[in-house]
Amino acid sequence: MVSVVLAGGGTAGHTSPLIATAEALSAADPGVSITCVGTPRGLETRVVPEAGLRLELVPAVPLPRKLTPDLLKVPFRLRGAVRAARRILTETDADVVVGFGGYAAMPVYLAARALHVPVVIHEQNVLPGLANKVAARFAVAVLTSFPNSTLRGGTFVGLPVRSAIATLASEGRQKRSRSAREQFGLDPDLPVVLVSGGSQGARSLNNATVDAADRLLAAGVQVLHVWGPKNYHDGLTDITDEATGARYRPVAYVDHMEDAYAAADLMVARSGAGTVVETAVVGLPTILVPLPIGNGEQALNAAPLVEAGAAVLVADADLTADRLVAEIVERANDPERLREMGQAAQRLMRPGAAERVAAAVLGAADGKDRRGGTL
Repeated sequence: MVSVVLAGGGTAGHTSPLIATAEALSAADPGVSITCVGTPRGLETRVVPEAGLRLELVPAVPLPRKLTPDLLKVPFRLRGAVRAARRILTETDADVVVGFGGYAAMPVYLAARALHVPVVIHEQNVLPGLANKVAARFAVAVLTSFPNSTLRGGTFVGLPVRSAIATLASEGRQKRSRSAREQFGLDPDLPVVLVSGGSQGARSLNNATVDAADRLLAAGVQVLHVWGPKNYHDGLTDITDEATGARYRPVAYVDHMEDAYAAADLMVARSGAGTVVETAVVGLPTILVPLPIGNGEQALNAAPLVEAGAAVLVADADLTADRLVAEIVERANDPERLREMGQAAQRLMRPGAAERVAAAVLGAADGKDRRGGTL
């Protein structure tokens, strides 16, 4: 029996491909043993167990971005996290480690190297995170979601998406559109724009959408607004335009995003790798608003879709209610234009990424020398 340890977490950008890879591994080898490793502060504490997967935890070791006394504590904290990771790898008799980045990945990578367990890494963004940059130096396979990734030695395989997303892509969103809209309490015959800032939400998207809602409803465009658990509050209520019948439906979080994708004709979102790839795979046109802070990775993630005509890019500083209304109404009531954008998106993103990652993982496990190290 092959024992695989999957490490990563924090946000849906790490947990979604981790879960998708676990699904593909189980399909490829029903006897495989899978253990996931995350930290106590990440989304993985909820979504991984809900996916029926075993989850072990290691302490989170954030790296301060400024020179502060906390920076001096990092080596001691990391040492403790690596010890916890070594215990997990030893107890599971791991044959291979698969890392997706995030706080959980670094200690597992370092523990795997010390124990001579082969490492396979998957990088979701064009610009890699610190953990994957370090692990790329000794990993047996370096896999990337985008062809223009800057990670050294990377092989483009695409981003693993959950089987539910892959099924929606193969079936087609239109077949499930009506039932999905009814599920969210929306009129099945009116267009829907889905707004989501990801698992954590996005304040600028939320504010612009609230300010634009009345005009969108008056134009006959419904809004399924995913606020994010931290931003949702009891004061938010459903709104229905009496003249058009269009509805505004606020929700805190959507556990099964494939249902929201099926309900929508267009999506407004940040351009995290998961959102970029999932919407492209299912052919959902997008208005992408890259996160304005950080290293610019979200703008780079969006670039291939924008260049292909599958998405529109709006800078966060330009995201006003007026701009949002103009961009949405222009497209939401033009089915042919939406169809062309969706087709362009699906031509861009290759299907089967989860299966390709699973094949690389099982190949790495097969090449493991049981005395330690890799052949």
